[in-house]
Amino acid sequence: MQRRPFFSAPKETIRINEHIRTYEVRVIDADGKQLGVLTVPAALEKAKERSLDLVEVSPTAQPPVCRIMDFGKYKYEISKKAKASKAKQHIIKVKEIKFHPKTGENDYNYRLVQAKEFLEKGFKVKATVVFRGREMAHMEFGSRWLKKMTVDLVGVGLAETGSIQEGRNVTTIFAPVKHHVPAKPKAPAAAKPAGAAGVEGAVSTSAVEEVEDADEEDDSESDAETSDAVAG
Repeated sequence: MQRRPFFSAPKETIRINEHIRTYEVRVIDADGKQLGVLTVPAALEKAKERSLDLVEVSPTAQPPVCRIMDFGKYKYEISKKAKASKAKQHIIKVKEIKFHPKTGENDYNYRLVQAKEFLEKGFKVKATVVFRGREMAHMEFGSRWLKKMTVDLVGVGLAETGSIQEGRNVTTIFAPVKHHVPAKPKAPAAAKPAGAAGVEGAVSTSAVEEVEDADEEDDSESDAETSDAVAG
């Protein structure tokens, strides 16, 4: 039976207050002022005078650097920055579909529909052909489904890899084609000044009139040609 430890280490990875292990530390005040090298008890006294915490911000320095600050506020700022950096990351999820070399046409079509749905939603698709027993002696036959899927997904998905053998499986990864991924709704554009709208309207109207005039000229020329032919 495993014994429980006599004491549990603090959950925080950053050492604060009584958890600071060194005897002397270099102290920075809450206002950024250098207080010099102090013993930990003396530094703790200065932190308590301000109702703040003594936080070890650089444990590898000689001596370690500590700062007098509000540790709760410091933790909140760190978590806020971590969330902001995580939100900027673009994570692409991969969906996997599996079938066998002897999969029928209907089952293949069902998986093809699934693959198209995943790709249109922006996911990558990992198509895997699973071989069993004696099927592994003819693994080249299983890749025919992957080749067929590469052709059937043209315009929706693009094969990032060829047929890759992974143990008893053969796989191909498909990435979504950009123009098939549904775009996010954009904010409504700001209303343009009346003058600008009028200018645009005038330009578009004149363009239409030019097209209509050209059509009328073409019609008149064709009518003239028809009359000449009849006269001949």
